[in-house]
Amino acid sequence: MKERLFTPGPTMVPEEVLLEMAKPVVHHRSEEFGRLFAQVQEDLKYLFQTENPVLILTSSGTGAMEAAVANLLSRRDTALVVRGGKFGERWGEICEAYGVRYVAVDVEWGYAVDPEDVRKALRDHPEVRAVLATQSETSTGVLHDVKALAEVAREADALLVVDAISSLGAHPLPMDEWGVDVVLTGSQKGLMLPPGLAFISLSERAWKAAERSDLPKYYWDLAKARSSLSKGQTPYTPAVSLVVGLARSLKILREVGLESLWRRHARHAEATRRAVGALGLELFSHSPSNVLTIVKVPDGVDGKALLKAAQAYGATFAGGQEKLSGKVVRITHLGYMDDFDTLSAVAALERALRDVGYDVPLGKGVAAAQEVLSEG
Repeated sequence: MKERLFTPGPTMVPEEVLLEMAKPVVHHRSEEFGRLFAQVQEDLKYLFQTENPVLILTSSGTGAMEAAVANLLSRRDTALVVRGGKFGERWGEICEAYGVRYVAVDVEWGYAVDPEDVRKALRDHPEVRAVLATQSETSTGVLHDVKALAEVAREADALLVVDAISSLGAHPLPMDEWGVDVVLTGSQKGLMLPPGLAFISLSERAWKAAERSDLPKYYWDLAKARSSLSKGQTPYTPAVSLVVGLARSLKILREVGLESLWRRHARHAEATRRAVGALGLELFSHSPSNVLTIVKVPDGVDGKALLKAAQAYGATFAGGQEKLSGKVVRITHLGYMDDFDTLSAVAALERALRDVGYDVPLGKGVAAAQEVLSEG
């Protein structure tokens, strides 16, 4: 049976990318790798919609989050953290690990932050140096308004740092146009790669802040990474095969085009939401992201048993995290997906619900999704 990943990461990877990574490993200081690395840089700038360099880190996306805190802030600084889910809370946990004080703007899970609440918090705390936010909160399925947050942060002369680990490529995030100071992402989401790489880009304002940072860093020293980038290299040994795969995946994304990518994610998300409604189920998010659809587990249904039942049909969904464990099913629209993958996800959900004793009309969700996808 074909296995399909509908998780927030890892996501499905195109066969041609996998084949590229299966080739013999090249040396990371060779001219061959240098040429490939230079092309990757240009394609990453296209994806980030920036003229700033995009640094490649050998880590998960959390490594880029930690690098942002370690390079932008100092021991005396205060940050503002938007906490509306597990990954928003992670910003605060990283600040705590480095002894950085932070002001929390807490948001009920399932809702997007109100930019006015951030504006008020910044007025109450003019000492804030950076706003740490998330574009798509994959624990709750919520999309936050980064454009509005960028305006609010700039009013307060604070940097805006955005975790776009799951959202880059799925939602618009024109870094330069919106005035976002730091954007970071990971390889195993919209970039259609296995886990292992993270990417981060800083504005000139952010680089100036980095010059005064006194937090400890060695491997995460972004100044070293930028210096090596001028030579077409990384400061330490990169994940060579992943970078080779990255070159191919970025080529695919560039050929498809950003606007087409955004439309594809929107179509698949809408088709899944329509299917969920047709089956009489409820969505969890009140401001849904196109990255994933989060479905409330019906009363009386064992959420973990539902996930296991779906796996019997080759569909791997993700469960809820923290207080949502066993209460929701997360169905992601990221990675190497087409219309029929989305239909397979809906069909697997229908059959899994039947298998755990919840009566749903088979095919009703699939038909609703078909209506959306057939509109083109």
